[in-house]
Amino acid sequence: MTKKEVIWREILYQALEKKKLEFTQKDLAKKYGFSLSTVFNALKIPRSSGIIETGGRGFKILDTEKFLYLWATLRKLNKDIIYQTRIGKSALQIEGEMPPGVIFGVFSAYTKKYKDAPADYDKVYIYVSKNQLAETKKRFPAQKGRENLIVLLADPWLKDFGKTTSDCQTFVDLWNISDWFAKDFLKALEKQILK
Repeated sequence: MTKKEVIWREILYQALEKKKLEFTQKDLAKKYGFSLSTVFNALKIPRSSGIIETGGRGFKILDTEKFLYLWATLRKLNKDIIYQTRIGKSALQIEGEMPPGVIFGVFSAYTKKYKDAPADYDKVYIYVSKNQLAETKKRFPAQKGRENLIVLLADPWLKDFGKTTSDCQTFVDLWNISDWFAKDFLKALEKQILK
């Protein structure tokens, strides 16, 4: 994920899950060790789209839903894929065999958080750090066929959200998946987070 997306995820996480709508660029820069110019540049599109309003030393989110759709549209999920393979097991079985420390994304993130599956799914998306990749490949060796285990590179801050991706990241990742069942998950998640 780009630094811009890391900043967007933080803002949307705070807005959707913590109901915080006001931020300062300085606090975001300090939290992630980014320069103020990086944070300023990350806010250009939301600012010009009327999603945020700047004033004084901070900014305020005016339209969380629009911000979420903006990120979903600009997200390039495929760029984060570092490994994929075919596992001859159900999604539930694959999830149960994961090494410790992986972060569940997409369908698994939704079902683990909300204890519900809006549709049957047969793919597992996980995020791992570079040093976890070897263990994941060892546990799930490469096999030919339609891939149903998709491994994405976790950014250094993803683990701060727990064992699953945050709702906003789950949403934008679902938005970028073409499988028919992704739409059912997306609709269910919209109901959960855009109340």
